[in-house]
Amino acid sequence: MSESMIEKAAAVKAKVEKLTGVKGMNDLLPPESANVEWLESRVRSLMARYAYRNIRTPIVERTPVFVRGLGEVTDIVEKEMYSFEDKLNGDSLTLRPEATAGVVRAVVEHSMLYDGGKRLYYVGPMFRHERPQRGRYRQFDQIGAEALGFSGPEVDAELILLAVALWKDVGLTDIRLELNSLGQPQERLSHRQALIAHFELHEDLLDEDAKRRLYTNPLRILDTKNPAMQGLVESAPRPLDYLGESSLAHFNSLKLILDANGVDYTVNPRLVRGMDYYNLTVFEFTTDRLGSQGTVCAGGRYDYLVEQLGGKPAPAVGWALGVDRVLELIREQGLAPTVSPLDAYAIVPDVAFLPQVLKVLQVLRTAGVNIQMHTSSVDGMGSMKSQFKKADSSGARYALVFGLDEVAVNQVTVKSLRDGIGQQVTHSLLDIAGWATTLQSTN
Repeated sequence: MSESMIEKAAAVKAKVEKLTGVKGMNDLLPPESANVEWLESRVRSLMARYAYRNIRTPIVERTPVFVRGLGEVTDIVEKEMYSFEDKLNGDSLTLRPEATAGVVRAVVEHSMLYDGGKRLYYVGPMFRHERPQRGRYRQFDQIGAEALGFSGPEVDAELILLAVALWKDVGLTDIRLELNSLGQPQERLSHRQALIAHFELHEDLLDEDAKRRLYTNPLRILDTKNPAMQGLVESAPRPLDYLGESSLAHFNSLKLILDANGVDYTVNPRLVRGMDYYNLTVFEFTTDRLGSQGTVCAGGRYDYLVEQLGGKPAPAVGWALGVDRVLELIREQGLAPTVSPLDAYAIVPDVAFLPQVLKVLQVLRTAGVNIQMHTSSVDGMGSMKSQFKKADSSGARYALVFGLDEVAVNQVTVKSLRDGIGQQVTHSLLDIAGWATTLQSTN
């Protein structure tokens, strides 16, 4: 290659731009990824105990699923959805901003309620185009539980008790439960009309957001964080004041079940939902430990969403929690998730031993032993001293030493790196599975 060609190649290489991720869509790297796996494993175990089964829906849905499900005048639909046109057929598609609408779409499409109610849960990423901030990103993971086909307050209570059990299972404290009831559609309509009348009398005190929402979604005004409007919000009509006999009985039954289970809660008459599909029970688990992003888990009843998405009328209730916020709360409270430790690190001084070593490691891994193997480089396997340093820094409990003397007689030395540090025992490669069984019994 000529000198000029070398210079041109170097110039092209210098111009290659380093690519970075999208702002607010973060990489999940070890060891933090292990914490997510730990939380998800706890969730899956808990869901099984409550008879909730996993459902996985696509991250892309047809845009009407969310427009019809969430309501056209919600912040999510108006400002936060990632929507785009399908180049093949011109359909409008959207990255899911939340999972409930997609779960209901799947339940309706596959007639899942034909033989009775279903208890479902999901784990996965959601997408909202908003300003990234602490505990709130453009791509974020949620865990949710949905019970469809059940109308009684005992299922509302079951879902709340499930969340309470999760906090206890992962060791979280300082989480408060707030409850409210929005009533049925006609009761919501009466409350909505009273809200509009109330805010119309004080329109000069409304900020621009409140004025925009006054006739489209006045419930959202109650969520305002504007200090100048707090007095006006406090004096606004409350949903509880418009509940009929049936709605009130549903709410009171829920509270009785929570009382019987020793669950502390506060009735918050200002707790509302901006999404159109909510009715009756709404609830939130909140904390003061995460600043302004204090909602850890939120949910409620949505008895009319199934019909809105084209199914036969069916009641439903559910909740969703933000994985990022739960993990941040776990870190903030100094709780260290239990991650599967590395059992052993294989030290191999000679490249020639690798075929035999890998055969042994496969036997051990099949028996359930977690093993990291030292790998070769252009300079060979490296010194025993450097390999032992890497074994120690890996966190492994034992070093498996496949030295010249050991391999010559079909043996391996197992050296302790933690408890009883320095102690070592030699095992025949023919009965190494026996050592694996003993190790598993002590884990």
